[in-house]
Amino acid sequence: MKLDFIDLGNLSIAAANMRGKGKDPDVTDLMPSIRARGVLVPLLVRPNCAEGHYEIVAGRRRFTAVGAVAREGGAVRPIPCAILDDGDDADALEASMLENLARVQPDEVSQWEAFVALVKAGRSVEEVAGSFGFEPRAVNRILALGNLLPRIRTLYRGGEIDTGTVRHLTLASKSQQKAWLALFDEESAYCPTGHQLKAWLFGGAAIAVKHALFDVAEAKAAIVSDLFGEDSFFADADAFWSAQTTAIEARKAEYLDAGWSDVVVMARGDWFRSWDHAHAGKRKGGRIYVEVRESGEVTFHEGFVTTKEAKRLSGGGADGEGNGVIAKPVRPEVSGPLNAYIDLHRHAAVRADLASHGGVALRAMLAHVIAGADRWRIDVEAQRAPKEDIAESIEGCSAEAAFDLKRRAVLDLLGFDAEALTVTGRPLHRPPFAPLFARLLELPDPVVLEIVPIVMGETLQAGSAAVEMIGLHLGTDMRQHWSADAAFFDQLRDREVLLAITGEIAGPEVAAANAGEKGKALKAIIADCLAGTNGRTKAEPWVPQWMAFPPSAYTDRGGVGSVKSARRVAHELAVPAAPEPEGEDEQPLAA
Repeated sequence: MKLDFIDLGNLSIAAANMRGKGKDPDVTDLMPSIRARGVLVPLLVRPNCAEGHYEIVAGRRRFTAVGAVAREGGAVRPIPCAILDDGDDADALEASMLENLARVQPDEVSQWEAFVALVKAGRSVEEVAGSFGFEPRAVNRILALGNLLPRIRTLYRGGEIDTGTVRHLTLASKSQQKAWLALFDEESAYCPTGHQLKAWLFGGAAIAVKHALFDVAEAKAAIVSDLFGEDSFFADADAFWSAQTTAIEARKAEYLDAGWSDVVVMARGDWFRSWDHAHAGKRKGGRIYVEVRESGEVTFHEGFVTTKEAKRLSGGGADGEGNGVIAKPVRPEVSGPLNAYIDLHRHAAVRADLASHGGVALRAMLAHVIAGADRWRIDVEAQRAPKEDIAESIEGCSAEAAFDLKRRAVLDLLGFDAEALTVTGRPLHRPPFAPLFARLLELPDPVVLEIVPIVMGETLQAGSAAVEMIGLHLGTDMRQHWSADAAFFDQLRDREVLLAITGEIAGPEVAAANAGEKGKALKAIIADCLAGTNGRTKAEPWVPQWMAFPPSAYTDRGGVGSVKSARRVAHELAVPAAPEPEGEDEQPLAA
């Protein structure tokens, strides 16, 4: 490699430059420096074209900025360049990537294009990973983007679909990807994204390979893996259950051969209720209960009888092998009042110490909410929708997808079932407090503070004062999370409101000109303005006044839940000690 100064006209962009494709990059941040001092950091070039001409391997943004200065009429001096050896595509591409990664982080699709070129030029995955400080697994994940149709990669690069959606699309066959794109392009169709996409791909039955009791390779079952290489699923649920059932029966035979009295294979989806059973050893008639989840997971509960059987069997102490069920009644070591005395003093002491340890208290509070332990019974917001199209609108919205993506990360962090619907426990399905609290104690404060918002979000009641206050405090902009869809227009039927919205979006002149039109025509005008179709100017991102923070109404007729809630909040903040008067939420919003 040698250094030289080369005229602008003798330079061009190399094909190996990872930013060599597409439109010129944004160089507004470089322009003041280039105008004042020129190029200070040498470009990486190589003599791979006409005599005296060089192509740029790394430094396209500086080259573009110099060209912009030249077009402005500014003085342009020869550009300092570091000249690479001729013909080494892999070294050139590697240099380009290293420079770009050190400055402007390229998107994963650009990385994929560059990594593919490096691999084709002879670099191994391990060599690519070592050069750029990646784990080999991360390089393989980026290379796996090649499994996607080019248009899906383009949508991902442009930010039109998120990482969670792309991850699940890598599970899809080419025909499924095409079907998904058709839904994506159809405005009136429901296009599944995020976690809902996996259910769509597998017909609602996504069964992880890790739950198989049988040898997957020997069964020759069809398997699909996701982009990250972390999850693999059975392509054929029926084939899985056939092999899984055979494996369960084999395990059942092994238990019976080992001397257990019975093996009860529960119906798929039924839960084993431990409180209805008691431990019993093999010699006391204990049996095996096999719990089979819809997710494919199988749990073998060893040595149990029903509580009724346990009472009948009680009458002797344990024999050292777990065969005693209920010991004979003996006089307790302490009386009931003394137990209360002990518990209350221990409670007082722990409470006094806890008062000085906010981090421990936060973790205990979080574990209480998730596990519903003792005096805590927090319910998950059910998000019940009165109509199917409203439910689909909520499930498919970008806000739900963004929240669910973070929820999946928390489920994994806490070691919960990856297919669980929520982090927060539901009735009859609550995790035990102790191991959950122990896990939270292991985690650093920043990580715990990533879990808290997910649990808070799951238990945040829709339409409550909490939603109003949190949204106001965070400055939630509904335009970032919502756009009008078919479900919204279907519920929008009040003609006075439609006229007001038409004026808000299309302007008062348009509203006045269409004052006599029916609701259907007004909806069409609103939709055209929002989409910029049928000759109408595209409106700025918009949300109805009821959905904004703070909300307001279009008429004085009332009946808007969000407005009532906001007025109640405003009243409580203004007069915190006084009870709310009858009909207060119909009063004007406090300043």
